[in-house]
Amino acid sequence: MKKTALLGSTGSIGTQTLDIVRENGDIRICSLAANRNTELLEKQTREFLPELVCVFDENRAKDFRDRVRDLPVRVVSGMDGLIEAACVPSADIVVTALVGMIGIRPTVEAIRAGKDIALANKETLVTAGHLIIPLVKENGVKLLPVDSEHSAIFQCLQGNRGNRIAKIHLTASGGPFRGFTKEQLSRVTVADALKHPNWSMGQKITIDSSTMVNKGLEVMEARWLFDVSYDQIEVVVQPQSIIHSMVEFEDGAVMAQLGTPDMKLPIQYALYYPERRFLPGKRLDFSSIGQITVEKPDPEVFEALKIAYAVGKKGGNAPTVFNAANEWAVARFLKNKISYMGILEAIHTALDKVPFIDHPSLTEILSTEQTVYEVLHCQQQ
Repeated sequence: MKKTALLGSTGSIGTQTLDIVRENGDIRICSLAANRNTELLEKQTREFLPELVCVFDENRAKDFRDRVRDLPVRVVSGMDGLIEAACVPSADIVVTALVGMIGIRPTVEAIRAGKDIALANKETLVTAGHLIIPLVKENGVKLLPVDSEHSAIFQCLQGNRGNRIAKIHLTASGGPFRGFTKEQLSRVTVADALKHPNWSMGQKITIDSSTMVNKGLEVMEARWLFDVSYDQIEVVVQPQSIIHSMVEFEDGAVMAQLGTPDMKLPIQYALYYPERRFLPGKRLDFSSIGQITVEKPDPEVFEALKIAYAVGKKGGNAPTVFNAANEWAVARFLKNKISYMGILEAIHTALDKVPFIDHPSLTEILSTEQTVYEVLHCQQQ
C-alpha cells in the first residue's frame, strides 16, 4: 500500500493524482491540502478519508471543520498546517502540486522528515535548488519529477545514469502564440492566452506556457534535477506534444520519451517508480501521426525564455526575482489589470530594482519574493 500526502489536491495535478488513486486502488491518501475550492476538497475528504486536511485560509478552515465534523479528520490551516500535511507520519511520499513559492517550505520539511517527493512545484527548485538538492542527498530520499518534460528526461536516464549527458533537448509545444510577432503579442487578451492547443492545465501555468516563462522555469529546474550546465540544455519546439523531451549522450545517441499529452503518465510513474503499470487512455497511433516536427523557439519574440537562461546562469536570488515578478504579473493579467506584454515589463523592472543576493538562505529567498511584490506594487501606483 502506497501511503501518500497530496498538497494541492483541488488543482489540475491534484485531481489527476486522485484519478490514479481511484484507478489503482492500492494508494492510501493520508493528507490533503488546498485553499479556495473547499467544496471539491470536502468531496475528496469524504471519498478518501484522510487523517488530516489543511485548508490554508484560516476562515475557510473554520467553516470546513464544521462541514466535516461527522468525519474522523483533523483540519489544520496556514503554513504550519501545510507543513503538517506534508510531514504527516503515516505518509511515505508527498505529491507537491501547489502552485507558487508557497510550496517550498512544506517540501523542505517533508524532505527533512524522510519523505520521498513527487515534485510538481517548479518554484521549489527554481528558487531553492541550491538548498534542496543537498538536502535530498543528506536525507537519502527520492526526488521524482512530475512535470511531463522532466519525467521524460528521467525516464530516458533509466539504465543510463553512469553515462555522461551531452545535452538535454527540453521540448515545448510553442503554446497558442507560436509564430506570432511581438506586435501580435501586444494585442493578446486573457481569453486568447488561456487557449492552449494541446494541454489542459490551470490558468497560471497556461499563461506561463504562452509566454514561455514556463519553459524558462523548466530549464532552471532541469539544471538542478539532472546536474547539467545551462549550456547543455536546449529548448526545442515540438508542436504536436508527442516528444516530451530527449537526452543526448556523449556518443551521439539520442533517447526520447514519446506519448500522448496526458499528465497522468508522469504522475503515475512518479508514484510507482520504478514500476510501470497499465494506464487507461489514448495511445499513440504512429500510422495516423503523419509527421513529427521540431523547431527552434524565437528568443527575440519570446524574450522571457532568453531572460530565464541569463537569470539561471547568474544564480543567487535572481531566479526568485524572475519567478516572483512573473507570479505577480500573471495574477494581474488574469484580472485585466495589466496587458499581456506587461508581464515581461514586470520581470524586467523587478530584475533591475531588486538587490542581488548570492547564495541566499531560505529566509532570504522568501524575503526576496516579498521585496519583488513591494517593488512592483509601488511601480504600479
